[in-house]
Amino acid sequence: MLEESVVKNSTAILEHHGTAPGLHSALEEARGQFDVAADQLQLDAATRTLLRSPMREHHFAIPIRRDDGSSEIFRGLRVQHNNALGPFKGGIRFHPDSTTDEVRALAMWMTWKCALIELPLGGAKGSIVCDPRSLSLGEQERLCRGWVRQMARAVGPESDMPAPDVMTSAQHMLWMLDEFETIHGAKAPAFITGKPVGMGGSHGRTEATGYGVIAVLREALKQLDVDPRSTTVSIQGFGNVAQHAARRFVEMGGKILAIASWHTEDRRAYTYRHLSGVDPDELAGITDRFGSIDVDRAADLGYEVLPGSAWLQQPVDVLIPAALENQLTADNADVHPQVKLVVEAANGPTTSDAAAVFAERGIVVIPDVLANAGGVTCSYFEQVQGNTNSYWGRDEVLRKVDAWLTSAFAAVTDMAERKQISLREASYLIAVDRVAHACRQRGWV
Repeated sequence: MLEESVVKNSTAILEHHGTAPGLHSALEEARGQFDVAADQLQLDAATRTLLRSPMREHHFAIPIRRDDGSSEIFRGLRVQHNNALGPFKGGIRFHPDSTTDEVRALAMWMTWKCALIELPLGGAKGSIVCDPRSLSLGEQERLCRGWVRQMARAVGPESDMPAPDVMTSAQHMLWMLDEFETIHGAKAPAFITGKPVGMGGSHGRTEATGYGVIAVLREALKQLDVDPRSTTVSIQGFGNVAQHAARRFVEMGGKILAIASWHTEDRRAYTYRHLSGVDPDELAGITDRFGSIDVDRAADLGYEVLPGSAWLQQPVDVLIPAALENQLTADNADVHPQVKLVVEAANGPTTSDAAAVFAERGIVVIPDVLANAGGVTCSYFEQVQGNTNSYWGRDEVLRKVDAWLTSAFAAVTDMAERKQISLREASYLIAVDRVAHACRQRGWV
């Protein structure tokens, strides 16, 4: 039976580098989760030190010429956490609030995610501190090419392969690929994943993360003996992952009661509720490429527009946070009594204090390293296709993603039941043990 136990907090005193004021440190959360597994695995001091921090970091300036002729300097970052199991792998995000600590945490989570799914990859993450919503396409292209120029000797198909992340797209990846190939004077389709189909990209990559979220939810509902057709959800976020998760859930016969989304112009979030059920395609038709829903048009379509936090108080069975990290905290963990499951489609959306509240209430949390691993799994398939000049159809790709996540879910739930621990703890025990074992085999510790 699925059961969520209280995850103890780390007592380590951590330095904060660039953590946004007023927010929990994503790095503190990531290290705290690691510490729980390290204690249970009885890792030695050297292994703990190695796995608790990145192997290397790249910090750099990206100067670009704006469309009006002025110059501006943006900050770029790539954190390479661990590559014991294979080349570094991880997305590049564009976000005005991106911090070093956040990217460090995301890189660490990527290491565990790849290990849990048994991908021969390590963990990394990158970012450019910018708001693409205020940049022209030309300015965004210059940023992409500038990032690659700074990182061209430290990334590549055999060392570190980027991918899309928050507010980056297939077009951004293609610009980066083109710049990389221009610098090195050779074709390297496996250098970066998430490319457009027809330009080295894989069918199924766009929807893989969202579909994977619902595949894991489906398996959890089976274990709880709950019919998806009688299940209701509320979702935070309406970007690529949330949209495809919503479509897939509706295809299974479930009902979406509400979706919360950040509104770009108002600089605030709203919850869009429809008691007869949200139509994902209808709502996507009034959503921009950054996941911002048109408030007035939503109201015209019959959606009730509520405050951004209202998604947590809906009478639903499942909550799917699909936005950014640190969204579920002790301050808002008093969710509707009907909630049975939280499925982490975002990276690090639930803080440890919120997890403790959920555990007390018997709410099961399916952790991010498992729930949203469909994206990196499909990225690995794209990499394989690029390296071998192969081509797989959409149905084959999504079938493979489903099979890999279903297998990982079974391993995690088996571990959780045998040791009577949470799904997060079980995921970390499996993943951290695999990475630590690889480090020992390589003679690093």
